[in-house]
Amino acid sequence: MDSDGQPSPLASIRNIGIVAHIDAGKTTTTERILYYTGEIHRMGDVDKGSTTTDYLQEERERGITIVAAAISCKWKDLDGNPITVNIIDTPGHVDFTAEVERSLRVLDGAVVVFSAVEGVEAQSETVWRQADKYHVPRICFINKMDRIGAEFERVFEEIKQRLGGHPIPAMIPIGAGPEGSIGEFTGLIDLVEQKALYYKTEDLGSSITEADIPDELRGPFDRWREVMLDQLSEFDEAFAEQYMMALEGEELTPAMIRAALRRATLTGKAQPVLCGSSFKYVGVQRLLDAVVSYLPSPLEVPPVKGEHPKSGEEMERPPDPKAPFSGLVFKITHDQHGDLSFVRVYSGALKANTRPLNPGKNKKENCSRLYHIRADDREQIDQALAGDIVGVVGLKESVTGDTLCDQSHPILLERIEFPETVISMSIEPVSGADKNKLAEALSSLGREDPTFTYKFNEETGETLISGMGELHLEIIKNKMLRDLKLQVRVGKPRVSYRETIQKAVKGVQGQCIRQTGGSGLYAKVTIDLEPEAQPKGAPVLRFVNKAKPGDVPQEFARAVEASIREDAKSGGITGYPLVDLKVTLTDGETHEVDSNELAFGFAATDALNKALEKAGAVLLEPIMKVEVVTPEDFLGNVTGDLSSRRALIDRTYQRGKLWVVDARAPLEQMFGYSTDVRSLSQGRASYSMEPLDYAPAPEAMLRKFTGEDDSY
Repeated sequence: MDSDGQPSPLASIRNIGIVAHIDAGKTTTTERILYYTGEIHRMGDVDKGSTTTDYLQEERERGITIVAAAISCKWKDLDGNPITVNIIDTPGHVDFTAEVERSLRVLDGAVVVFSAVEGVEAQSETVWRQADKYHVPRICFINKMDRIGAEFERVFEEIKQRLGGHPIPAMIPIGAGPEGSIGEFTGLIDLVEQKALYYKTEDLGSSITEADIPDELRGPFDRWREVMLDQLSEFDEAFAEQYMMALEGEELTPAMIRAALRRATLTGKAQPVLCGSSFKYVGVQRLLDAVVSYLPSPLEVPPVKGEHPKSGEEMERPPDPKAPFSGLVFKITHDQHGDLSFVRVYSGALKANTRPLNPGKNKKENCSRLYHIRADDREQIDQALAGDIVGVVGLKESVTGDTLCDQSHPILLERIEFPETVISMSIEPVSGADKNKLAEALSSLGREDPTFTYKFNEETGETLISGMGELHLEIIKNKMLRDLKLQVRVGKPRVSYRETIQKAVKGVQGQCIRQTGGSGLYAKVTIDLEPEAQPKGAPVLRFVNKAKPGDVPQEFARAVEASIREDAKSGGITGYPLVDLKVTLTDGETHEVDSNELAFGFAATDALNKALEKAGAVLLEPIMKVEVVTPEDFLGNVTGDLSSRRALIDRTYQRGKLWVVDARAPLEQMFGYSTDVRSLSQGRASYSMEPLDYAPAPEAMLRKFTGEDDSY
């Protein structure tokens, strides 16, 4: 109920994401959902490049999702009330993991899709971890039950073992495998309603026949229903009592089971598991029922937390349209009309032609127009309320992760953290005329994609662009050539290294003294420099000010910190950015006339350079988490090849009839691996790779980068 005692419109909204490993069937599942909800009248096909949410030319050509697409549809709950389902179909390829990260940050629930053949894969683990990080309730959909090698029970156990999940079966398959095979997949058993469900592929799964459970399926049904009820009793005390009474003769109704499943899902204690085949039109309507029944409305999500931008005091905003406005910019796209910013409204109302505050930058923004987004279509609206996800035109300063809020009630929401880039390549315009266009394009792409960075090297005149993988940079290159009509030359991909230090050094003094008459520059600073691993997503160095205010006034200390942070980005002895450092300002000296922020910035740079020389450099290289899936015949080829690439093999194990190799390998050794692994396995192995960490590179590589050795 809202504050007037009326049913809140927020109760009839579900903001969900569909997440999974690449090729598990996310986009096909989304396409079926849009068809059954009446949003589209003809289903597209990923292989034919005709799906609604994969609307970019690059996506249609490759048959993969690159950008998270937002779309809305309507479904009815079991009481017949209309529910608005806002869906974000996310990429599965690891190079675009930031799209998943920022989507899960603003969503209330998720559907995690698994292939019944491949089961839990590398990117399944990544998206599950991301959902854990943001405490997103989720339901599981085991897809592709019609394929050869499909096994419901194996995937169910993998969700438990590999993901540390608490799956509860709500649906089981009748059979598994393709049409005409022994024990083929023919339908589903609803464990809650105790019914067998049969779908007709001739009418695209629109009509479902409900029947009593056949005698030959009673055994599997009884076993799985007992698993469901036992698990629910474990997670829900109220249900445990109802179950005990049912064992003594009381009725246990489907409504009681659904209510318990909902409670267990909303608290994150468990995840209902459904199954089907989106490609064969089986199980999608029941998945929609589960989304409505088990995943939260914006009202059932805890109030969003933040802090006061000036005092740092912890604050929160409830999901109430009458509370002060707060929202988070989680995505920016660029088209011929300018930037479109996607905003999740957490509280209050955002109206068109208003000026909310960006508290992180302390600037007022102009929201000239608001839109509901349907993939690449837009519907203009006058206002967006708490729980809405909308497109905003007119924002100039705000980037991904920025907060927007009511000017008179400021709050700064937690930013979205993104991983470090691991791969770079040089880019240059073919002609001088394209130079300014390239600068504009890089700026626009950087606003769109927080995992894309670029840097101009004044010494070499070279521009380096950096991203999450070879595919990521290839997509960006194609966007420049095809969409932005730029004529550019690009170099070969290269590794983005980092630098840290070997040992701590104390009491290093830097200075800037230029006194030649008139206004001069005078500053002395003393710093300690230590190696210190920083948490993922945190700033790359920690700055501590221990200088007395009389020696280094506060405004000069801020200039020292800003200069050191900027120098760390520019790179150390090897020229690569510095990471994992602690810098302590211990002392300083000022002049009553000639000291200023500029002088202290120069002195800080001098001190840092001297400290780096004394501390000794350590070159860090990106280490990738690699998973290779191969038939047994080629297992030896795969492991031998990985070992030759300086890889550490963590484990090998069987998944169905295939073997899986989990390894950690330096990115420098993994360029072109997709071609090599195909030739090693006669095209039958597949692999996935994602950034894991940075680790010290061989000493010979460091000597190469410092000019001591050119043999590596």
